[in-house]
Amino acid sequence: MDTFFSDAEQAFRAEVRAFIRANLPADLAARVRAGIHLSRADMARWNAILDAKGWAAHHWPQTYGGPGWTPIQRFLFEAECADADAPPLSVFGVYLVGPTLYTFGSQAQKEAYLPGIRSGATFWCQGYSEPNAGSDLASLKTTARKVEGGYVIDGAKAWTTEGHFADYMICLARTNPQAKPQAGLSLFIVDMTAKGVSLQPVITIDGAHSVNTTFLDAVFVPDDALIGEIDKGWTYAKFLLSHERTNNAQVHRSRREFTRLKELARQMSGPAGGSVLDDPVFQRRFAALDVELSALEVTVLRVLADQTDGREPGPEASILKVIGSELQQRISELAMEVLGEEGIRQSHGEVDGEAGAAATQAAGWAERHLFRRVVTIYAGANEIQKTIIARTVLGM
Repeated sequence: MDTFFSDAEQAFRAEVRAFIRANLPADLAARVRAGIHLSRADMARWNAILDAKGWAAHHWPQTYGGPGWTPIQRFLFEAECADADAPPLSVFGVYLVGPTLYTFGSQAQKEAYLPGIRSGATFWCQGYSEPNAGSDLASLKTTARKVEGGYVIDGAKAWTTEGHFADYMICLARTNPQAKPQAGLSLFIVDMTAKGVSLQPVITIDGAHSVNTTFLDAVFVPDDALIGEIDKGWTYAKFLLSHERTNNAQVHRSRREFTRLKELARQMSGPAGGSVLDDPVFQRRFAALDVELSALEVTVLRVLADQTDGREPGPEASILKVIGSELQQRISELAMEVLGEEGIRQSHGEVDGEAGAAATQAAGWAERHLFRRVVTIYAGANEIQKTIIARTVLGM
């Protein structure tokens, strides 16, 4: 991939690499390598380190506190963070809410919320999906009724990732029930400590608590909690989702996991002597994934090249989301095949006291494999994304 970058970009990459090596806490990197669901404190600590350098909101323009990097510089920064096993930044605050607020929010909202997002002092969650409105957001039932001084929100949100440690929710609600399904929606900021907000934890198949059901029972929000214009929420929601889907390609972290899996396969004994990686069947599987990851990296760079000219991601965001999420699943599936019986034992909580390379890593791979079932569903199920691609790209 280095052939794609200029000498100045290579020098920038070296600067980023040196900073991360000098400042990334070893315990945080170890937790990322182990595949452990990170706490708010874990993410906030790394966020604060980057903020002190001016790099936390690395894809924001300088006007709003970002470093003003080019899309290629952002790509290289994210690649180096992944290679070093740095904790990911909070997706909802830095990647989604921040750009939505500085693009559509009021000046008061920018001043009130952007500094906390950059520093990692405040965390956000996303109130889009509902029990009966997941990928089909146009059918959501949560309502926001206008009252004196603000709005009263009633409804429920499903799969609220990081809601249990979020300070605020960016919430999509119906403000005009007489309008067409995609119209009459508005976007609000909801304080998660407000009266009427309650959470019910949802334990996912990997045994972890990362998502919740959020109940909004007559929650009052003031007029200045409305983002942009009333009944324009669909436009803002699509903007946010395009950023989420581009980010969900996760090409850098997938490449890092693939590299680690290859190393594990080299350490494990194969069925016919030698290592697992010496087995021709596994060699073909690894080679195929390597090629597809390289193709995804090039596609991401092509999308970023378009963004250099100021264009927002369009249907290509759906393409990246589909391919990137499927590759994440295929990597973890291959990991479970490499681990064999050890992977099954660890996924059932059976820990061997005399652990070798396989047993040491198996628990983390098993957890990731189970959790990865969700990546083709969130941010719009892949079936929906393929329909978007068919309509907007292929004209079907």
